Amino acid sequence: MTVLKTSMRNFFAHKGRMALSAVAVLLSVAFVCGTLVFTDTMNTTFDKLFAATSSDVTVSPKAAKSDNTPQNGRPDSLPASVLERAKKAQGVKYAEGAVSSMNVTVVNSANKNMGSSTGAPTIAGNWTRNDLRSMEITSGHAPRGPTETMVDADTADKHHLKLGDELRTIAVTGDFKARIVGIATFKVTNPGAAVVYFDTATAQRELLGTTGRFTHINLSTATGVTNDTLKQNVISSIGAGAYKVQTQKEYSDENRSGVGSFMDVIKYAMLGFAGIAFLVGIFLIINTFSMLVAQRTREIGLMRAIGSSRKQVNRSVLVEATLLGFFGSILGVGAGVGLAVGLMKLMSAAGMDLSTRDLTVKATTPVIGLVLGVVVTVLAAYLPARRAGKVSPMAALRDAGTPADGKAGLVRGIIGLVLTGAGTFALFTAAGADKASDGSLVLGAGVVLTLIGFVIIGPLLAGGVVRVISAVLLRFFGPVGRMAERNALRNPRRTGATGAALMIGLALVACLSVVGSSMVASATDELDKTVGTDFIIQGNQRIVPQAAKAIETTPGLEHVTHYRDIEAKIVAPDGSSDSDGVTAADPTYAQDLHRKTTAGELTAAYGKDSMSVGSKFATNHHVNLGDTLTVAFKGGSTAKLKVAAITDDNVAIDQGARYLSTETMRKYLPADRIPPDQIMFASAKNGQEKQAYAALKKSMEQYPQYQVRDQSDYKQELKDQIGQLLNMVYGLLALAIVVAVLGVINTLALSVVERTREIGLMRAIGMSRRQLRRMIRLESVVIALFGALLGLGLGMGWGATAQKLLALEGLKVLEIPWPTIIGVFIGSAFVGLFAALIPAFRAGRMNVLNAIATD
Repeated sequence: MTVLKTSMRNFFAHKGRMALSAVAVLLSVAFVCGTLVFTDTMNTTFDKLFAATSSDVTVSPKAAKSDNTPQNGRPDSLPASVLERAKKAQGVKYAEGAVSSMNVTVVNSANKNMGSSTGAPTIAGNWTRNDLRSMEITSGHAPRGPTETMVDADTADKHHLKLGDELRTIAVTGDFKARIVGIATFKVTNPGAAVVYFDTATAQRELLGTTGRFTHINLSTATGVTNDTLKQNVISSIGAGAYKVQTQKEYSDENRSGVGSFMDVIKYAMLGFAGIAFLVGIFLIINTFSMLVAQRTREIGLMRAIGSSRKQVNRSVLVEATLLGFFGSILGVGAGVGLAVGLMKLMSAAGMDLSTRDLTVKATTPVIGLVLGVVVTVLAAYLPARRAGKVSPMAALRDAGTPADGKAGLVRGIIGLVLTGAGTFALFTAAGADKASDGSLVLGAGVVLTLIGFVIIGPLLAGGVVRVISAVLLRFFGPVGRMAERNALRNPRRTGATGAALMIGLALVACLSVVGSSMVASATDELDKTVGTDFIIQGNQRIVPQAAKAIETTPGLEHVTHYRDIEAKIVAPDGSSDSDGVTAADPTYAQDLHRKTTAGELTAAYGKDSMSVGSKFATNHHVNLGDTLTVAFKGGSTAKLKVAAITDDNVAIDQGARYLSTETMRKYLPADRIPPDQIMFASAKNGQEKQAYAALKKSMEQYPQYQVRDQSDYKQELKDQIGQLLNMVYGLLALAIVVAVLGVINTLALSVVERTREIGLMRAIGMSRRQLRRMIRLESVVIALFGALLGLGLGMGWGATAQKLLALEGLKVLEIPWPTIIGVFIGSAFVGLFAALIPAFRAGRMNVLNAIATD
């Protein structure tokens, strides 16, 4: 009880000093809880949507995909006769045929895409009774003929659509126009999909290219009949195994699985960054308690002298840590819910509608946040607590601070050097790996070992690195600069721990910068060397035939190349096989992309019943030039094709592609199974590049879902995409850097308190307030630059090793983004200045006489 009272007294006596550590715990817990609440809310939103849109029992084609986009661009369908048989099943209240396609684009009269900008699909289909489960018509009426359509209210609001507006729907079967006659509002949250409805006959004709077929059948159960019972009755009625029959729960679970896997990626990625913030926060907490223990040495000595045991002293510090973790975690849980709401508002502003009505805070979320925050805080405080417990009563009463343990420092240095050496060896081993998959595991081990090693030997490195930084930077500030240097060197362990917190975040920033820049440089280099085409046309969907025709008829083009990925199973002469498919292209593709061959000529692969394979496939399956492969085309026949070329797979573009001609594909694949182009290439007539580029842009104005790019556009697009990804990662890493800045502030603030008497004496012998504040700011800058130097150096080493592995996948250029690295280093100095503002201000306001009298 006495220990608890002492701990409570000390905690509240130093609540100002604990505040920044509590903020670090708060931020880290908030990030964890915010991530869990956000992803749980997303899952709840989709669960409600799938449950509301699913019928009691659904019948669909056996091969139907959950994303509704098969190879040929037309949804898989079943005949209307299945509907008639399903209606006769016992327990059916009503049955109806439904048509739905996600492989469509809807544009307004100005050819502006009405789809979501967040990647959510555009869904076109017929209006059914089942849709009344999730929607209600709030304006106008349902479509009744081929020239009428209805849209969802969210899409109408976003794009300012109203009754009477004309929309054009672009499908693989052709384009068709219709006027809006109705607007339907979702009863549940729609995460962003754009939905358009037509009457059944129009939907069949325009989306499926035929009448008398449906993509699925909706069945409703009669009173007293369960979904499982109706499912079995339907199977008996239409025949077992011919079609996929699912209950509402099974259908919802299938759709949810795709969304769930995507949400898991988001959740674990964000939790990973939260883990980094926790790791950085550990250093802050260790520093805080180490300095508080040092400042309370006399107090601890007195406690030991009057009978407190080591365990009681140890327990006293751990109780303080528990209180810190508890209060910080409680606030963090609340902040996490606020963060989740903020993320939802941000996503809604970006186009993905999320309603706070679906806000989901599971009972486990605050428990996880509370337990995690308290456990991490207590573990971080364990070393300072153990150090406090080891202080002898007499040594504490004699000395103003805790004596350093030379033996412990030596052991620490040896362990750190061993780990750093092992990590460096792992990085060198990874850089020399023959396979990227093997090297990535070794790279991960090297990153972890070098990071831990640098953290441990930070105090050893502090002496040398700080002196170098001081020689370059602080000498210009005379005596004040030298005093700042000595303050930073006074406690290398503290300087090392503070710098390590900043080091972690900046190491990751530097690593990702090197990897991102190297990817862009490598791809650009390969584009320059291998891509011979002038223009590249592609989008998020396959290129519909009418758009392909517009490209072909564009004036000023020398040639146009079609490029399709075809699903097929390939069997090698030794009996081994894979189902990675083939690439069907026109012979001009050999001019559009210059591929090296290890055997044969690539042009020969476009001959009759011929193809090429990649060098990795040839090696793995023992295939030689002239061998015959068995190629089973999905939805078509099986062909015997001769290997006329083996391409070098030491590339990033089309690595592993197996080429054959469009004519060979047409020979073995029925016309209705031939997929639209994945991408198309075009080259201008000599001297007409600008005119052809403008003409292509004009030709594709009616198809805004596709982009026309020349090589410079393509390179810029690649750079922008990687840049956006890196910016998002940097934003998440900013949390760790903020926590590291709090650590610098806390270290300086506690250091000022620790040196109160010293500061008073310096002021008494003539140091001005301005000089004092400058000294503290310079000390902060040196510590920040120390952490930045270690972090950037370590990160560049990681990035260079990662690039060696990427080189095995064709990304061969290593590029160090020096402007970014230098900018981050200079920015770290400003971070140090910012962190010192409050401590320096407080030091400058000290009363000289009171400071000198401080014991």
